[in-house]
Amino acid sequence: MALKTYDEYFDRIRKLKRNVYIGGEKVDRTEYDGLRGSFRVIKETFDLAHDRQFEDLCTATSHLTGETINRFCHIHQSTEDLLKKQLMTKLLAIRVGGCIQRCMGIDALNALSVVTYEMDQTLGTETNKNFLKYLRLWHENDLVGNCAQTDCKGHRLKRPHQQTDPDLYVRIVESRPDGIVVRGAKVDNTTAPVSDEVIVLPTRFMTDKDNDYAVAFAVPADADGMKMLVRPAIQHRRKYLQAPIAEIGDAESFTIFDDVFVPRERVFLDGKGDPRQTAFAGFLALLFAHYHRHSYTGCKPAVSEVLAGAAALVSEYSGIEKLDHVRDKISHLIGTAELVFAAGQMSAIRAEKSTSGTYIPDEVLTNAGRRLAGEEIYNEYKVLADLAGGLCATMPFEEEFFSEETGPLANKYLMRNPDISAENQHRCFRGIENLIVSEFAGLMQVAGLHGGGSPQLETISMMARYDLEPLKKIARYLFGIDNELPRYERPTVTPRKQLEKFRKMFGNKEK
Repeated sequence: MALKTYDEYFDRIRKLKRNVYIGGEKVDRTEYDGLRGSFRVIKETFDLAHDRQFEDLCTATSHLTGETINRFCHIHQSTEDLLKKQLMTKLLAIRVGGCIQRCMGIDALNALSVVTYEMDQTLGTETNKNFLKYLRLWHENDLVGNCAQTDCKGHRLKRPHQQTDPDLYVRIVESRPDGIVVRGAKVDNTTAPVSDEVIVLPTRFMTDKDNDYAVAFAVPADADGMKMLVRPAIQHRRKYLQAPIAEIGDAESFTIFDDVFVPRERVFLDGKGDPRQTAFAGFLALLFAHYHRHSYTGCKPAVSEVLAGAAALVSEYSGIEKLDHVRDKISHLIGTAELVFAAGQMSAIRAEKSTSGTYIPDEVLTNAGRRLAGEEIYNEYKVLADLAGGLCATMPFEEEFFSEETGPLANKYLMRNPDISAENQHRCFRGIENLIVSEFAGLMQVAGLHGGGSPQLETISMMARYDLEPLKKIARYLFGIDNELPRYERPTVTPRKQLEKFRKMFGNKEK
């Protein structure tokens, strides 16, 4: 059976060579305590695929093998697949109180499934055959993957080839028949140290002077020459009040490729070897970001609902739940969650089927939902902090509430609503501490703003694809400038629109 268990996955990770560096030391991934939270999150994605309550969402049928596979390895074959992926992401993110982490792999695979096929059709290459062989590896082994997209970038106003140091974007230093040799670094790589595979994609559009930087490939997470400089974000271990929120964590990698060799069958874009492929770097970068933003319309509503639930609970425990300003603030959290999720749902319903058979959600709706999520993230944390008060940041350590000397007094003075036990009130504030004050909470807030692209990038994507001329026609008609108003319904748009200029550039080879 292609569907694997968490133990099978963990055994694979245990066998990886050591290339993870934390605090100046090379560590064993599976033994280092700071990665326990990441493994706990990944465990949820395996366990729920075997749970009858969730298997309809967490599993799918492979279009390559016909076997049951984990949906995090699946290529979207319909609008239903997109909707199920979004709902799966939301429900799993709720269960871990934040990022489910494994969406990086599914979003990269779907982007590659579209772009490699389109490139073959346009240029006559055979990259998609390599990709499908690689995809089968995922389907047969239930792999966990990181997508490494964000380059160091150096001077932000200069293109890759203009940088003083040519390695500030990942580049191909040698292209030969058996593969490529790459050098550079990718940053902000969620899940990399606990992944089987690292998929590297371009971070931006490339010009004909950036051929060396037009590169996409996949390598095992312990590939020779690859080093992961990892910053874990964890929760303090609890001694008495065990809770799911205290078990989760995250790990971000600054991943260095020090002349890493990539076999040809794992190369999906090679602008150095074939400069015609450079034009597809931007398409691939944009399409991964697009799929990832659609995933955010699943996980970000989950975060909003978790914050809303905590806000409602602490208000009840403080006896203020019926006040108008409290209800107004919680309704804002709920409203944001619903609108972001609805945007993702509608973008899936309006999806376009690419020539590869992979479905792509609507670009305007996806970006509108993700932008709203990013714009509201800090406001949402502010609402919970406002309703909880300062205690969630200043509360004594857990041990003081269980000490023979201080425990009775600590519990006595923690009390608010007399109908709620001191322990449950302690649990509530300790949980909010995990949600908004911890090291992990700080990461989640920045990720909520920048993950998949900041609101400014969503604005750029929306405006690049939204035709304003029909809107001007509406205004001209209403203002009496035009006498007629044609019927207007916005068509579905996706990053595949970029292909039109590629077809003109190379000539359409598609049969």
